[in-house]
Amino acid sequence: MVKLAVFVEEALREAREAALGIAAACPLLSYGPMRAVSGDRPVRQILREESGQGTTEYAILVGVLVVIAILAIVAFRDKVSSLWEAISQGINSL
Repeated sequence: MVKLAVFVEEALREAREAALGIAAACPLLSYGPMRAVSGDRPVRQILREESGQGTTEYAILVGVLVVIAILAIVAFRDKVSSLWEAISQGINSL
């Protein structure tokens, strides 16, 4: 799990650096129509902010956990099926 967290952290850092590089290479991103979207702040400044970074990391983590859960259910399909059947019979017997 630690390797996955390190991988995700590195991927996010690389994506942020790439976005900053694109913003630096294209001066139109700092002025013009994008300024209307971003208010008075240039897009470069908005891209450098990290206020939503934690939320994004948690969303990626939840997505990874959902994929792991789906893979576990598929891998143990027979056992999960018999478990649900036993639970269903137990509920119906009430």
